[in-house]
Amino acid sequence: MEHKMNITGKEIIELGFKSAKWFPEAIEFINTNQLSKEEMINYLAQFKVEQIDLLTNPADFKINIKAKNELEDINVNSVVKSMEVLMKTPTIVNGAIMPDACPTGSSGTIPVGGIVVAKNAIHPGMHSADICCSVMLTDFGKADPKQVLDAAHSITHFGPGGRDRNTQFRFPMDLLAEIEASPFLNNQKCISAARSHLGTQGDGNHFLFVGTSKNTGNTMLITHHGSRGFGANLYSSGMKVAEKFRKEISPETLKQNAWIPFETEEGKNYWEALQIIRKWTKLNHEVLHDATLHTIGMQPENRFWNEHNFVFKDGDLFYHAKGATPLDAKFMPDITGPRLIPLNMAEPVLIVEGKTTENNLGFAPHGAGRNVSRTQHRKSKTGTVKDIFREETKGLDIRFFSKEIDITELPSAYKNAATVRNQMDEFGLGEVIDEVIPYGCIMAGDWQKNAPWKNKRRQDKRNRNNGRN
Repeated sequence: MEHKMNITGKEIIELGFKSAKWFPEAIEFINTNQLSKEEMINYLAQFKVEQIDLLTNPADFKINIKAKNELEDINVNSVVKSMEVLMKTPTIVNGAIMPDACPTGSSGTIPVGGIVVAKNAIHPGMHSADICCSVMLTDFGKADPKQVLDAAHSITHFGPGGRDRNTQFRFPMDLLAEIEASPFLNNQKCISAARSHLGTQGDGNHFLFVGTSKNTGNTMLITHHGSRGFGANLYSSGMKVAEKFRKEISPETLKQNAWIPFETEEGKNYWEALQIIRKWTKLNHEVLHDATLHTIGMQPENRFWNEHNFVFKDGDLFYHAKGATPLDAKFMPDITGPRLIPLNMAEPVLIVEGKTTENNLGFAPHGAGRNVSRTQHRKSKTGTVKDIFREETKGLDIRFFSKEIDITELPSAYKNAATVRNQMDEFGLGEVIDEVIPYGCIMAGDWQKNAPWKNKRRQDKRNRNNGRN
């Protein structure tokens, strides 16, 4: 009688399968039932994954942007070409670009100002590391704008890292329980960031803006920031999971466009983790607004918010908005008012409403966007930093938290605000119902200029040079 050897994972891999979590169960079944080679191949057929090719006919996308000059023409062409590559991704069924669109990476990467609709799939690369970047407005009634800005300045936190233990906000136990119940978020790195980054705004184009309503004259506080390190950690985990699926089911798909199938356990868990990140980010705005109100002894007259960098679900469709403001109420379960579109520190923040159309897919722009990179903009400016700053912020109370001016956040770094507003009208991308006229704002500024590690490097260099003399 012939003695059969037990098979191992090696034999299954030799048959063309990649190591997977179903291996132990399959090996046990094959060995327990002493399957012949033919029987084993027939049994393993159920685990064979059919690879998905790129779309031969790329999905359509709507272009809600027009170039007004040569610089804008270069920008628009780059965005359109990138979208044409992106729309070959097998999960994609629709898309659009907004007037604030600008490229963010290699060809095929979703641009800022892009909306991409996928069927039963979440693409972490399409919401990027700053998950749920969003804006919140609180109406301070007839409060003095300077008093509000001063109070907010004493409370907010810009720059890298988080708050030390002495200045951290109290963390809600119910939210902590949700985080600990999530397979994606229940780790020390995420929990630590969630605690220490609460009440922080980061850097880049994030801001704290104070202005007055054109309609009522009331003072408004508006904050702009995302989920900080808490969201960035989820993004990193999501990209790793999506990459595993990409290698297995669609290796032709670009790495940045890898996806997590929603019908999988990982997909459901990732979607739930995104909702927790959204809840945390909303709280991140609220603690700053509430602390400012408390400092000046006021109650809010109104408050509303919206994210503009997130994934929105409608049935089996997932709308990835990389810098696009949701107009359609179905995208916001806690909608309390109109939406907010900031342009630049010297322009009003637009308060908008609007209806879903075939062109806009239920979205509006999220801001003014850029025509050139920060580096290109910096190189294009002549004169001293202080002179440029004074010229572009005349009449406004503009503050940089690091006390170092960042000229790449001044108005000239962004697209022409009037052009964006005109194209909103032209393409039906929301109706402006009020404007918050700027009084002033706070941003991180060039916090790297005098960063401790840079100062240490400079001192080390001075010490070495002195040693040579």
